[in-house]
Formats: sequence, structure tokens, C-alpha cells
Amino acid sequence: MNGELLDPERAVVSVFDHGMLVGDGVFETVKAANGEPFALTRHLRRLAQSAAGLGLPEPDHDALAQGTLEVLAAAPKWPLARVRVTYTSGPGPLGSNRGDAGPTVSIIAAEQKPFPATADVTVVPWPRNERGALAGIKTTSYAENALALAYANERGGGEAIFGNLAGNLCEGTGSNIFVVTGGRLITPPLSAGCLAGVTRALVLEWFGGDEEDLPLEGLYGVDEAFLVSTTRDVQPIRAVDGTVLPSAPGPVTAKAMEAFAARGAELMDP
Repeated sequence: MNGELLDPERAVVSVFDHGMLVGDGVFETVKAANGEPFALTRHLRRLAQSAAGLGLPEPDHDALAQGTLEVLAAAPKWPLARVRVTYTSGPGPLGSNRGDAGPTVSIIAAEQKPFPATADVTVVPWPRNERGALAGIKTTSYAENALALAYANERGGGEAIFGNLAGNLCEGTGSNIFVVTGGRLITPPLSAGCLAGVTRALVLEWFGGDEEDLPLEGLYGVDEAFLVSTTRDVQPIRAVDGTVLPSAPGPVTAKAMEAFAARGAELMDP
């Protein structure tokens, strides 16, 4: 917390912190394998971009990197862990105006259980606003995602999928999505309003694919689809709203999984 290593029960945040009061903050989730963080530089770079998008002071990259290593060194030696780096505008008044106490920074870790081999997804009725002030920014304002994921879970889905105001495919609550149609691997462009996922970027760099808008209703007729995120890597989609896709993983998805696993094993900070 703010540069001090603490036992979890001693780590507290002010009730006046705007991260809690109005969701005025940004965060990153970093995967760690056997105590070593993966793609930490990319995640901290994106945290700085998100902070700039909210008009917050630039985070101290080196301090956050060192803090992440200290937290992992003090934590149990889990085979797989998730590290949460949260950066808020800090304590402020009981309203939307920010205070002048300075940011609150926390770094916490917990064990991460593996995701299922495949995912069933549910399309939710609420569109992302690709023209909104928070489009593409990883903020702590996550109530929309929590609501959408609960909606999906109630219908047997392990992840919720959003369209956008234009009626095109956008993203999941905590993931990006790729589809295979007509022999092509496609993922929504950032202009669709999706987050610039670290795993999304690595799949595009290491395996390829095109960034292209796809009508949301087209998701039901694709040949293959998969989710990508920091903690799930590449996860095949088995069904969309109960419509089972031809294969999971399909041949393209299987190759993407293999390519990501191979390169990810070689490079811990790509």
C-alpha cells in the first residue's frame, strides 16, 4: 500500500477514497507463474495509459514493478497467481470533485485457479458505448461488468459478451474475443470500444489475425471462436447462448493456443 509492504489485514483504504466512492481509478491484472510476473512491462505501460485517460498523475513505473516483485516474494509460492495493481485518485470530497491528497496505490496477489478447457458465453442486452469517455480505459468502474457476468452465469455462461452501439461485436467482461469465419481469424478493432488487451496484442503479434468489425449476430454462425485474457490465455468458446460451435478448439484456435504457450514460455516479459 503506497510503497509499504503490509500483511493483508493491515492493508486499509480510506472510506473517502474516490476509487470506492465514485470508481475514479484504474487497474491492471498481471499473471504470475511460480512467483514470476508475465508481461509486467506491458501491463504497467497500459496502467499509465489508463491513468492518462482519466487525467490522473503518471504512476511510478519502477516503484510499481518493484512493489509487484516484493508482493510476489512475500506471497505463498502458488503455481499460478493473479496480481492486482490498483491506482486511484485518492481521498476526496463526497462528490465527483477530486481531492488533493494524491493517489492511492495498492498491489495485492491471490492464487489463480485454471479456467475450464472451453467456455460457454452469453451475449448480454447492454451495449458498450464505443464513443464514451471511458471506452478502452481499464477503470475500477466495473459494475457494468459485474452485472453482465452475473447475467451470463444465471444462463449457464462462463463469460458475457458485449456488442456496441453500432451493433458490432465488442468484448467480454474481462476478455477480448477472436472468431474464425471464412478461413480468417478476426478480432474487433479498438475503435469498437474494446480494451486493448495485453493478451490480445500478443496473439496478434505471435500468431496473426485481422482487426475488423463483425456484426454481433454474426457470432452465432462463426466456425470457431476463442477468448483471450491475462489469466485465461487462449480459451476456446464451445457455445454462444446455447448454440454450439462446430469445434472447440477448432484447428485455428488449437494453433493459436500452441503458439501462445510456446512463445509465452520463452518470454516472461515480452
